[in-house]
Amino acid sequence: MANDEPPYTSARSNTPQAFGSLYEQHYSQIFGYVYRRILHWETAQDIAAEVFFKAYKNFWRFRWSSIPIGAWFYRIATNEVNMYFRVGKFKRDVSLTELLDTEGFDAPDARTTESEKANAERELQRSQDFILVQAQVRALPAKYQDVIALRYFEGKSIREIAEILGKSKGTIKSLLSRGLEKIRKKLPLDATE
Repeated sequence: MANDEPPYTSARSNTPQAFGSLYEQHYSQIFGYVYRRILHWETAQDIAAEVFFKAYKNFWRFRWSSIPIGAWFYRIATNEVNMYFRVGKFKRDVSLTELLDTEGFDAPDARTTESEKANAERELQRSQDFILVQAQVRALPAKYQDVIALRYFEGKSIREIAEILGKSKGTIKSLLSRGLEKIRKKLPLDATE
């Protein structure tokens, strides 16, 4: 996440172009995170669009201080995924197409998106263990889901997870340990060997 901290001083200008460059830089990561959390392509697209819509609407509030903007996007995405699981469905405020039309930055090319979809689907099919573990993660309370998904699905460090979730590093370590222990207890013996 270190690559998204200032010198993005132009991003502080609150222009659609400045936000557009951040969108291009972070969309794939955020979409992948959402997709790995919910395993539904179209809903993940909607949620990722909502993440960037909310970020754009509140861009003027973001302060370049201790939290990188990438962590801020992950925080919004985590909140949206948790809301999706709480409510059981997704309701978007605006379509990404509307946002792109009104605000003037470009969406990823459709061929790129389809290619990403095909790659993501192949990656998920490679490992039945992933699906088994993912189901166990989804059965956990949200506080464990968040830290496990960020650590093991997104490869974030303890420090990055603490920034994203606004918790101490000790709390993150504790949540990871407890969450993993809960999963280990539920997995069949042959899946853990």
